[in-house]
Amino acid sequence: MLNEFKKFAMRGNVMDMAVGIIIGGAFGKIVSSFVQGVLMPPIGMLLGGVDFSQLYLNLGEGAFETLAAAEEAGAPVIKYGAFMQSVVDFIIIAFAVFMMVRTMNNLKKKEEEAPKPPPEPSNEEKLLTEIRDALKSR
Repeated sequence: MLNEFKKFAMRGNVMDMAVGIIIGGAFGKIVSSFVQGVLMPPIGMLLGGVDFSQLYLNLGEGAFETLAAAEEAGAPVIKYGAFMQSVVDFIIIAFAVFMMVRTMNNLKKKEEEAPKPPPEPSNEEKLLTEIRDALKSR
C-alpha cells in the first residue's frame, strides 16, 4: 500500500493536480478556521482584547463604533485585521506545503539512492558456471 501511494504521489498528471486542488481547498478552510477561531483570539487577548477580524481603517467621513456599522453606512474602509488573518493563514499553509514537498523529495531521493540488485545470470551463464565448476573439480 505504501509503494502504491508513493507511485501515485510521484506521478504528475492532471488527475493528481485536481485531487491536490480539492484537498488544498479543504485544508485552506481548516487553516482559516484554526487561525480565526483558535490562534488569533489568544493573541488578541494578550494584546489587550483586540479582535483582529474587527480591525479597520475608516477612509470616509464620520466615526463608527464597529466595522459592521461602517460597512452598513457604506463608508470606505481598509480591513487590515482580515488581511492580517489572511497573512497568518498563508504562512501556515505555505509551511505545510513546504513540509509536504520536502517529505516527497526525501522519499524520492531515498528511492533513487536504493541500489538495484544485480541482474540474475542468464541460463547460458548458469550452464557455463556449472561446466567451469565441474572442470575445476576434476
